[in-house]
Amino acid sequence: MARLFRESRRDSSHSSSSNGFLPPPAAAAAPTSASALPSPFPDLGVQLSPADLREAAYEVLVAASRTTGGKPLTYIPQSASGAGAAPPSPASSSASSASSASLQRSLTSAAASKMKKALGLRSSASSKGVGSPGSGGRAAPARRPATVGELMRVQMRVSEPADARIRRGLLRIAASQLGRRAESMVVPLEFLQQFKASDFPDPQEYEVWRSRNLKLLEAGLLVHPLVPLNKSDSSAQRLRQIIRGAYDRPLETGKNSESMQSLRTSVMSLAGRSHDGTSDGCHWADGFPLNLHLYQTLVEACFDNDEGTVVDEIDEVMELLKKTWVILGINETLHNLCFTWALFNHFVMSGQVDIELLSAAENQLAEVAKDAKTTKDPNYCKVLSSTLSSVMGWTEKRLLAYHETFNTSNIESMQGIVSIGVSAARVLVEDISHEYRRRRKEETDVARSRVETYIRSSLRTAFAQRMEEADSKRSSRNPTPVLSILAKDIGDLALKEKNLYSPILKTWHPLASGVAVATLHSCYGNELKQFVAGLTELTPDTVLVLKSADKLEKDLVNIAVEDSVDSDDGGKSLIREMPPYEAENAIANLVKVWIKERVDRLKGWVDRNLKQETWNPGANRENFAPSSVEMLRVIGETLDAFFELPIPMHPALLPDLTAGLDRSLQLYVSKAKSGCGTRNTFMPQLPPLTRCEVGSKLLFKKKEKPQNLQVRVSQNGATNGNDPLGLPQLCVRLNTLQYVRGELENLEKKIKTCLRNVESAQADITDGLDIKFELCQAACQEGIQQICETTAYKVTFYDLGHVLWDTLYVGDTASNRVEVLLRELDPVLETISGTVHNKVRNRAITALMKATFDGFLLVLLAGGPLRAFTRQDSQIIEDDFRALRELYLADGDGLPEELVDKASSQVKNVLSLFRADSESLIERFKRMMVESNRSASKNRLPLPPTTGHWSPNEPNTVLRVLCYRGDETATKFLKKTYNLPKKI
Repeated sequence: MARLFRESRRDSSHSSSSNGFLPPPAAAAAPTSASALPSPFPDLGVQLSPADLREAAYEVLVAASRTTGGKPLTYIPQSASGAGAAPPSPASSSASSASSASLQRSLTSAAASKMKKALGLRSSASSKGVGSPGSGGRAAPARRPATVGELMRVQMRVSEPADARIRRGLLRIAASQLGRRAESMVVPLEFLQQFKASDFPDPQEYEVWRSRNLKLLEAGLLVHPLVPLNKSDSSAQRLRQIIRGAYDRPLETGKNSESMQSLRTSVMSLAGRSHDGTSDGCHWADGFPLNLHLYQTLVEACFDNDEGTVVDEIDEVMELLKKTWVILGINETLHNLCFTWALFNHFVMSGQVDIELLSAAENQLAEVAKDAKTTKDPNYCKVLSSTLSSVMGWTEKRLLAYHETFNTSNIESMQGIVSIGVSAARVLVEDISHEYRRRRKEETDVARSRVETYIRSSLRTAFAQRMEEADSKRSSRNPTPVLSILAKDIGDLALKEKNLYSPILKTWHPLASGVAVATLHSCYGNELKQFVAGLTELTPDTVLVLKSADKLEKDLVNIAVEDSVDSDDGGKSLIREMPPYEAENAIANLVKVWIKERVDRLKGWVDRNLKQETWNPGANRENFAPSSVEMLRVIGETLDAFFELPIPMHPALLPDLTAGLDRSLQLYVSKAKSGCGTRNTFMPQLPPLTRCEVGSKLLFKKKEKPQNLQVRVSQNGATNGNDPLGLPQLCVRLNTLQYVRGELENLEKKIKTCLRNVESAQADITDGLDIKFELCQAACQEGIQQICETTAYKVTFYDLGHVLWDTLYVGDTASNRVEVLLRELDPVLETISGTVHNKVRNRAITALMKATFDGFLLVLLAGGPLRAFTRQDSQIIEDDFRALRELYLADGDGLPEELVDKASSQVKNVLSLFRADSESLIERFKRMMVESNRSASKNRLPLPPTTGHWSPNEPNTVLRVLCYRGDETATKFLKKTYNLPKKI
């Protein structure tokens, strides 16, 4: 293995002497200062040098030409049989001509080429004579090849001895296999069978030749076969073994050797396969991408070795190349693609000065575009994509910064390069991209889109360069601000764009100038924006920059308007891309920065001060937080400072300020209510359902205390101390939100007064000006409601939880009635009445009323197994609830009666169930369950879910009344239907 790799390296380094190839022409002979582009075809995966590929391609060419020619094969030995690579003499030329019987067609030295005309190329014979400017003063060649065959040999740099050996081998093959066509032969195999080491003057040359043929077989039959290989294919395994063995032990070539017979058997078995099983051809060189590499090598013969231009005999050369198609599996679409790539590559190698090659590549690419619309072969599409991506990559590298690439000296080439880049992009997007085909309804203009990308990218790059230059121009002698210098440079750049580049780019984008100036406008605008953002006051430099920006903007807008006069929208889309630079806007931006700083400072103040707030009722006489007073004072000072600013646009900028202040106030309100929790925070979880013990009086037992969600601590309004969530503290939070809400109206009046004073010379500008602190208003409303509910439910279920859960109706109903709860509620009501602002006092007491009504119901429906009620207890319960209602009515001094009645309705409805007998409750429950559950029957009832919406028409409510009914009927029903326990 290593030996063959070493030979491969020798192949490339000694190609002129050992492979029979002439060395490349001197670099000084052609203007090809640029290097060629990397091949777009996939890597072969086999170490075949360019010289190897040229010799293999030439063998295919000669084999295809001789077996398709009209005259019989002949061979005339050359007089010069050495392996030298010197240019042939006139004497040897005649011998070579005689030996080219199948390539006998004479060349017309001055005949006009139809293909050149089609490609837009001039004849080099007519345009580059001896001493002409195009030839650089060099003398004409000493002689011209007499036949197309000799031309191909010279173009492919094949020496006469190598050519003679190839033809001699073909004669031997023809003699042994009369009438066999080239497409039915495996050319490397046939040559291996015809030649031995003795046929070569140099053993090293023979080793390189043999290694090259084995590599070709490996590439064509194992690595890149036309028909995919089966892993279990014995012929493939055998061929691999033979090739590997040849690395360590040279393969004995020759017709009758055993190793050759084994090689032939394996090769022909693999080469004879076809997709349909009917072909009689030999598929050894027509697999992708080997065939492309070989054919591209042949296509290179279309270009003069010295000049790099297309040879005048291109028509004859193309006819000869077509004869190889059947062997290489090439068709016209692949040929068009390969030839397009070659034309473009040679233009690149010319240093981008041969415009004729560029034009020819552009014309040929048009044929490729036609092929791409009708050819969907996956191999072709893959190579097409790779080739066009390479072309597009090269063009875009230059077009994305065309200001650096093109100037007045080479602007002529820009048209062709843009055309090729755009055409390649269009084929890639429209004919290859699956995503585009799925979204074709959008009708994307690929050409216009690409050119717009080139314009924007190149101008951004040019702008960055001008910016660096402007920075370097400023010094102590020239203190002009950089942005002022830059504005003049950008104006000059816009004029150059309009006069030099846009006329070319308009071919694909009708608004090329408009897009260019819109891009420059955006770039300069970004810099101007940063400049203004860093200002703290207006200075002479600031004014100079703004005036320069204003002049630049007018120039750019004029160009955009002129360019878009005939457009569909009259240039509106471009103008929308160019937001104005006016000084007033710049000043406004400065003021906005000032507003943001003040608002941010206020937000920071809110965070710091609320962390220190104690919500202590004794902090001031009004019972609201001192921080709210201080915050509103800061907001008032901010408004005063705003209206003192020397600007003419207070009304326009006022909404920004009020919005920021509104957000700050909203933040204060949100933080004031944060951490208080909600009503759900203090709602207990309901205990599991149980049934009552019948016939024994329930007594309170310490070990049977109710299982509550958390430990209940006795608290009331007089003993809360410094608890931040104590009743007095919650009342202060409530007052604070009410105070803030009330002060919003004063702020609005202050703003309107200031506006009238500032704009006294104008009409009343406050008419129609909507000044509202809507965020804060909504936050206060929501916060007051939340704190009212939180306070009520905390007092009921946390502060007075010991009364509800541990006392009310525990054991004997008559012995533990509601009086103890009423006694505990009195100081709570006093605290709320004495602390809470009168505008929210009733809301707080209403929330407390609803919470205590909910607690009363929870005791009756979810008080745990230590409670049991009889029908006789219903009157006691109703009396107790009536007493609870009276607490909030307060003999007419409390809440409105209609409000208390509305809140009492749910409890009253549920209490009606306690008067009903157990039998009627059971029947009622069964009926509701059957009506609400289609699958339920009176004998089999599912357990109804707990919704928390207590009602006499809700199954779970009725069931709970039965669970706390202390009689045998209810107990038996619960035992039989749900097997409920007597204890938790």
